[in-house]
Parts: sequence; structure tokens; C-alpha cells
Amino acid sequence: MLCAERIQRIVQAFILGLVLGLAGLKMFKVAFLVMLAMMIMLFIAGMTGFCPGLILLRKIFPPCECEETKEK
Repeated sequence: MLCAERIQRIVQAFILGLVLGLAGLKMFKVAFLVMLAMMIMLFIAGMTGFCPGLILLRKIFPPCECEETKEK
């Protein structure tokens, strides 16, 4: 079943594919800006734990259960 964290990773993969497609179409400036925005958001999320996209996804989809709690 899809949960918020898995959907976030799917969206990230889609954005990376979009960047590759833009670079393939020689739209390097747009590809660079999209990649830079994604890098900044990932850096902020990594340093502070604050991720607006994940907060929004958790309001729509249930959060993923921890693998350790499934084993117990």
C-alpha cells in the first residue's frame, strides 16, 4: 500500500526524470533550476527535519509504518 514517504520518493524520482528530459531537450537552464530547487529542499529537510511536501502528503496519505514495528 502506498504511504506518504513512498509517494514522496516516487515524486522525487519523477522530478529527476523530468530534469533528465529537460536536459535531453537542451533546456539546461530550466533543468538546472529544477535540480537546484530540489537540492535546496532536500538539504533543508536533511538539516532541520522540516519537509513541507511530506507534511502535505501525510495529510492525504497515511504515514509509512516502521519496519521494526511490523516485525514485533
